[in-house]
Amino acid sequence: MLHAARIAGLAALLALAAGAQAATPDTTLTDKDGRVRTQLSARNDVVISSELSAKIASLPLREGDAFRAGQTLVSFDCTLFQAQLAKARATNEAAQQTLAVNKRLAELNSVGRLEVDQAEAKVKESGAEVAYMQATVSKCQIPAPFAGRVVKRVATAQQYVTPGTQLIAIIDSGELEVQMIVPSRWLASVKNGTRFSVQVDELGKSFPARVVRTGARIDPVSQSIQITGVMEAPAGTLLPGMSGWAVFAGTK
Repeated sequence: MLHAARIAGLAALLALAAGAQAATPDTTLTDKDGRVRTQLSARNDVVISSELSAKIASLPLREGDAFRAGQTLVSFDCTLFQAQLAKARATNEAAQQTLAVNKRLAELNSVGRLEVDQAEAKVKESGAEVAYMQATVSKCQIPAPFAGRVVKRVATAQQYVTPGTQLIAIIDSGELEVQMIVPSRWLASVKNGTRFSVQVDELGKSFPARVVRTGARIDPVSQSIQITGVMEAPAGTLLPGMSGWAVFAGTK
């Protein structure tokens, strides 16, 4: 019994020690020189997917190609959808003509109010079909949501796709972001607009950057917070995925 009690007491002490260790703030977020490990990322990293069931007519850009905002990334063969739109417009025009005739006949007491109401309903129904087909045809070309570069082509021209099929992966070619986890005590000197530098491993050079966002809350266990900065380097100098060390003056 005494032996069992000693084992139980030792287990309790180990549990308390483990709990105390887990509650100890993490102080290994930075190296001895106060640098923070970070990685460069694009502000927007998107995989474009199809909204239609159709055949791809054109997918002109390849991996690494640059594009401007609004440039067509993907075009679909929408011959069928365009024909359906033309039919819907013709049906709507006929319904409007029928409504006009019924209204005139109602003025002459040749038809009742029911016929006029039915004609108005046909106009609304055919108008809704026109709007639906216009929305469908508008998806026959996918414009670039921002200026950027192609990461990967997932689909190919002449391939038949359905809604949700991934087509092309793209990234924003604007300012690159750097996200870091830093000790919360740094908030005394690191704020939005604070300037720092990033030593990029792949190039062996340092580039200027500035803080643009701080996290919404401090992690209570590690006493750390996430901050986000943007790189200030000539266009084309840096690539997403590059890594390095962020250096803030006067912080350790």
